[in-house]
Amino acid sequence: MVEILDLNDETFEAEVLHESRPVLVDFGAEWCKPCKQLDPIVEELAQEWGSSVKIVKLDIDENVSTTMKFSVMGVPTLMLFVQGEPVERLKGFLPKQKILAKLSPHLP
Repeated sequence: MVEILDLNDETFEAEVLHESRPVLVDFGAEWCKPCKQLDPIVEELAQEWGSSVKIVKLDIDENVSTTMKFSVMGVPTLMLFVQGEPVERLKGFLPKQKILAKLSPHLP
């Protein structure tokens, strides 16, 4: 089973911006119902992609600095980083096929 890391403002740079693999960041919050709906899809992607894509979560309420730095205005927001740069941003709950359609062109 692939682990999905919970990040914070202190660990974000090392775990996302300095990672050689693509990183999918799931910005969410405890109170967010659509975030909870998205969780099983993100877990499926983690299993399917294995170690080729790193998947992490960031709670926007506990990590305001990173949330503001990347202008995350609503949750859930998925951001794909490649070589430390954000290349794709998906806002709101989306079905798995739509997520894959947007992210796949950026993945190995």
